[in-house]
Amino acid sequence: MPENTRSFFDKLLLFVKGVGMGAANKVPGVSGGLVAFVTGFYEELIYSLQKINRKAFKLLLNGRFKSFYQYVNGRFLLLIFAGSTFSYFSVSRVLDFLIQNYELYVWATFFGMILGSIYYVAKDFNDFSKTNLITMAIGVAIGVSISFMSPAKENDNLWFVFFCGIVGVSGMTLPGLSGSFILILMGNYVLLLVDAVNELYKTLADIFTGNFDFVKDTVRMRYMKIVASFGLGSIFGLVITSHILGFLLKRYHQIITALIIGFIGGSLGIVWPWKFTIFKKENGVIQYDSLGNEIVENYERYLPSMSDPTTWYAFFYILLGIAILLVLDRMGRDKIKTA
Repeated sequence: MPENTRSFFDKLLLFVKGVGMGAANKVPGVSGGLVAFVTGFYEELIYSLQKINRKAFKLLLNGRFKSFYQYVNGRFLLLIFAGSTFSYFSVSRVLDFLIQNYELYVWATFFGMILGSIYYVAKDFNDFSKTNLITMAIGVAIGVSISFMSPAKENDNLWFVFFCGIVGVSGMTLPGLSGSFILILMGNYVLLLVDAVNELYKTLADIFTGNFDFVKDTVRMRYMKIVASFGLGSIFGLVITSHILGFLLKRYHQIITALIIGFIGGSLGIVWPWKFTIFKKENGVIQYDSLGNEIVENYERYLPSMSDPTTWYAFFYILLGIAILLVLDRMGRDKIKTA
C-alpha cells in the first residue's frame, strides 16, 4: 500500500476511534477510556495530554505554532477529539434512539463488550501479587458502589458545572469509570449532555446561517455559559488527570492496571442488561428532557427469566459484544505483526 494511502487510513482510523470514544462517553455506564484502552491508544492519549504543560504554553505564546503542534502530538489529539465531537452530534443520537427502542439488547451488547475488555486487559497481566489483588478488589468495590448510589438534584451553578466537567471527563481518562453515569449521580446528565448540547447545536446552526438573534435570548445565553463552564472544566480535568495518570503509569504501571481491571469489573453492575428504568418524577409526574424523552434517574436490577425468549436474544448480544472485543484484539495484534 502506498505510504500516503496508509497515512490516510491511519488518520481515518484515529478519527473513527475518536467517534467510538465520544459515543461511549455519552452512554451511562460505558467508559470512553475503555474504548481508548481496547483500541490501543489509551497510553498515547494520556501522554499526549500530559504534553499540555508550561513548555507547550510557552511555545504557543511565542507564536511557534508548528513546534507547539508537534510537541503536543497535535495530529493525534486533533483527530481523536474531532471524532469525539462529531460523535456527540451524530452517533450518540443514534445510540439514544437504540437505547430508547431496544434497551435490553443495547445493554446486553455493552455488557458483553465490557466482559471482553476484562479479558483484553487481563490477558497480559501476570502480576497477581497480594497488593495488586487488593487494588483490583478496591476498584471493583468502587465501581459496584457507584452503580447503586442515588442521584442528586440538577444544579446549574456555573462553579458546580465546572466541577462536573472535571469529574465527568474521568470516563475518558480512567477505563471502567463512566463519566456520564457520574453526571447522572451528580444530577446534571440531562442538563449537560442533552439540553446544553441541543442548545449548542442550535447556536452553531444559527451562527452558520448568519443569524445572531440568539444573543438576545437569555435562556440560550445561559446555556452557552453552562457549555463554556462545562467545557473549561473538562479541559482542566483532562490536563490535570492526564498528568496524574501519566506519573502513576510510569511508576506504578501494574498497580494502575490492576485498578483499571477492578473498575471495569465493577462497572458490569452499571450496564447489567436486565433492569427497570427509574424515571425522574416531580409530584408523581414523569419529567421529560428537551427532546421529549423521559429523564432517567437510576435503574432497578433484576435476574432474567430463562423462559422469556428475550433473555436468550440478550445472551446472543452479550456474545456479540464479546466477539467485537475479540475481533478488535485480533486486529490490534495483526497490526503489530505487520508494522
